[in-house]
Order: sequence, then structure tokens, then C-alpha cells
Amino acid sequence: MSESLLEVKGLKKYYPINKGFLGRAQGYVKAVDDISFSVSKGETFGLVGESGCGKSTTGRALLRLIEPTAGEVWFEGQDITKLSIEEMRKRRREMQIVFQDPFSSLDPRNTVQRILEEPMIVHGVGNAGQRRAEVERLADVVGLAKAHLQRYPHQFSGGQRQRIGIARALALQPKLIIADEPVSALDVSIQSQVINLMQDLQKEFGLTYIFIAHDLSVVKHICDRVAVMYLGRIVEVTDKHKLYAEPQHPYTQALLSAVPEPDPDIRKERIILQGEVPSPANAPVGCAFNTRCPRVMDVCRNVRPPLQETGSGHLTACHLYDEEVRSRLA
Repeated sequence: MSESLLEVKGLKKYYPINKGFLGRAQGYVKAVDDISFSVSKGETFGLVGESGCGKSTTGRALLRLIEPTAGEVWFEGQDITKLSIEEMRKRRREMQIVFQDPFSSLDPRNTVQRILEEPMIVHGVGNAGQRRAEVERLADVVGLAKAHLQRYPHQFSGGQRQRIGIARALALQPKLIIADEPVSALDVSIQSQVINLMQDLQKEFGLTYIFIAHDLSVVKHICDRVAVMYLGRIVEVTDKHKLYAEPQHPYTQALLSAVPEPDPDIRKERIILQGEVPSPANAPVGCAFNTRCPRVMDVCRNVRPPLQETGSGHLTACHLYDEEVRSRLA
């Protein structure tokens, strides 16, 4: 997994706040605020954080379903932010998405047969007979019967609809799939089935995943590395074992302290954060977490900490691990 498939550099997505008679921008909602990371081939890279932290916006910006305000997205050595609409449409054969809501993401007027066949029609893949055979193969791969192909989305359960969404994402044989909270709307027992299915498909087809979620137990099960987001920024990146064993950023520590333990005999300290999450339209100066951090320092209120290496393969954006800051405080 050492070879990089995707590299994100300085990605931003700002939404203007227009006011006045002329509708001029009076400010910006900084949904994604200058983030960088890389994803290796065959890896499952997790994006976690509270609702509204910019996870889903990041996923959509990577595919240019929404246009980034700034930054670069390098996919297989090519900056896709520079591609034309037609060039990007062709590139999307290799980059697909599984949406959070398996019902609203499927066209209610089309049968499953048509839903799975449509990506192939758009990209001119095969003839009618070849497409029908491929649709039947995809249905079998995700655990759907051939009889299901003539039904409509409303005739399925949530778990079955998400299997349809996964099959649609596989239709063009992509290299990268962005899974935007694919199991959050499902029952726990169905969640495990869908997660296991995604892992089996990853092994079979050599897929790379960006897995967006807020359920840290699910992330721990499926992901190889995890990036923690807060208010549009990445505050910590490392492999899942280090993240759960030795979280460094105070926000990550608070998140993990809230994960329930199945063993009633295990007791752990709960970190209760004070205050509310600031508005991305009026983000704090310096560290975005400084208004709620129990270990805040004066420098946190004025200087934005860089995302820097604090251990082998461990990146943290926190002044507590900044050697220059620590030397001044000593």
C-alpha cells in the first residue's frame, strides 16, 4: 500500500455569504479549510468527525461533484481540478461514490436493471447484451437475486438499497470509491453485513476506499488509516491502531472517550467538552479547537498549528507537539 493513488494538497471549499442589494459576498462559510492528505492503492482511508465538520463536502469536492475553491487533487499523477468537464466525466469512470441515503440516491422511476446499466450506457461500455450480463453479475456479487433486477427501489429494504448503490458504484470498475457514511442509516445487524461486503469487494477487485463516518467503532473495523476533522480542518492523521491506543490531539481524545465500551467492567475517563462547535462562517483565529480545548494556551488563540509529524506516521495539528512552542514555554 505504499504507492499513492490520491494526493490532496491545500483543498478548500468556501461558500460565500451574500448580503445587500447587489448580493456581494460579506464573508465565507469555510466548509473545508486547507486540508492535505494522501491515500495509497488498496488502502481504506477514514475521515471522521462531528456532523458539520466538512467530511461529506470533502468527498464531493474530491470528485468535483462540487467545485473546490482552491487546492489540488492528484489522482494517479494527474491534477483533476485542472480537467475540463468532458475530461472529468471520463475520469469519473475510475472514481465513484456510495451515498449516505440509499433511498434518495436511487431514481425511483427506474428498475434496478436500468439503475445499474445507466453508467455503462453513459460511458458507452459494451452492447445491450453485454450490459445485461454485467448487470446480472454485479447483482450476484453484492448478494441480490436476478429477480430483483425488475423491481423498483421502494420495493427493497434499506440494506438491499445500499447494496444496489454499491453495485452501481462498481459498474464501471473504478479504482477509488468514496463511501459517504454508507451504513449510518442502517440497522446495526445490516451495518455489519454491508461492511463485510465492502471488505470482500475490496479484496476481490483491488479497490481503494475513502470511508467517511462518525461511528468510530465502524471506522476501527474497516479502516487502515484515519484522519480526524474538526471545523473543516484535519487535526490528526495516523493508522487506526495508533489512533485508538495513543490519540494525541485533545479533540481526538475527547471523541474516543465518548465511544461506549461493550464490557461493563471497563471504566474510562469521559472527557466532556465545554461550549458549542463554532460556526464555520466565523471560525476562531488560530487553532479551530481553541474555544473548547481543555489544554488551550495563548498561542492557540493566535497561531494556526500546522499538521506536522509527531511520531512515525503520526501527524497532528496541535501546539502541544510543536517543539518551537514548547521551547518558548519551557
